[in-house]
Amino acid sequence: MSRVTVQVTNLTGERFWGQDSQLPPQVQIAVNINIVGLDMKNESTADAPFVFTVNYSPSIAQLSVKGRAQVIGEKEEISRMIEEHKQNKPPPVAIIQAVSSIAMAEAILLSKSLGIPPPLPPMGLPSEQMLAQQQQGQRKSEPRYTT
Repeated sequence: MSRVTVQVTNLTGERFWGQDSQLPPQVQIAVNINIVGLDMKNESTADAPFVFTVNYSPSIAQLSVKGRAQVIGEKEEISRMIEEHKQNKPPPVAIIQAVSSIAMAEAILLSKSLGIPPPLPPMGLPSEQMLAQQQQGQRKSEPRYTT
């Protein structure tokens, strides 16, 4: 079992829309995670630089989080990750999850400071999925909140 630690090295956020202008009623948000490489530091450690970007459409702002994910694990596991990376296979899920959770938290804080919508998925199911469930006769599940 490997352990992933994430270190943020660069935060960038820019609001293109004027502070006195009202934001558009509908904004599409695209989140992109790029693991730039996977390098072996020593036999039990690998280093994975990443870039996490958030783009808005219409172009009201852009956010970027850069950093490094360090993977510590057994020699065989690290060697396998490096070999899979050389074969252009997708990075391990553990790296993607660690990077996305840390970078998303930073992006949410940046968005609050800039006064723009946070890069969070909307609550509930998309309307197409709800419609498909209703057509199949399934009951719509209500979100449950506990206190």
